Amino acid sequence: MKDLAIIVFAKAPVPGQAKTRLAEALGADGAAALAERMLLHAVAQAAAAGADTLELCVTPDGAVHPAFVELGRVHSTMAFSGQGAGDLGERMARALERALRSHRTALLMGTDAPALDAAVLRQAAAALAAHDAVFVPALDGGYALVGLARPAPALFAGMTWSTPQVMQHTRERAAGAGLRIAELKPVADIDVPQDLVHLPPGWLPSLGTRPSAPSRGATALP
Repeated sequence: MKDLAIIVFAKAPVPGQAKTRLAEALGADGAAALAERMLLHAVAQAAAAGADTLELCVTPDGAVHPAFVELGRVHSTMAFSGQGAGDLGERMARALERALRSHRTALLMGTDAPALDAAVLRQAAAALAAHDAVFVPALDGGYALVGLARPAPALFAGMTWSTPQVMQHTRERAAGAGLRIAELKPVADIDVPQDLVHLPPGWLPSLGTRPSAPSRGATALP
């Protein structure tokens, strides 16, 4: 049995479909370009973390996008899979359970938190030596990474996602299931215009776009 799998959950960076809440500031093309930049960064960091298996799990299933093609070329041993049907929790639970059939531990991360670098991923993997689960909380109340040393369906089933209470509800579920969890330093998800301040320096100019001011009604939470 292998030690560690890292699964990157990603949506095809198609204009009008990816990071739509950022389109107010960046336009549909700019939002998709940023989504692609974050995708490439996330996979590069996951690859550098030194897992036995790297998997890109995409939606929609079977999506063929130039970014996916390039990632397959650069990371020739990376596995590709589809997320399948169901809500976010069902899809995450299924991917983690599949990985844990052949690996002692598994990490699952999104592509929206540039601060999830290889060092953080290695720290999360190390935490699983003494814990059943590890999380990197997000500043918006959710989490950007979950790692498991054994399947834990109770963490995912019937959860109401995209709310500021996701991480707190997850802690309560973990306690109820008797799971030992570790939490690392929170990071910022890049979801809405106000989050753009958390991007690494130089990222926005490299996209060839300049963010406009968000409207008064914009909010940092889903």
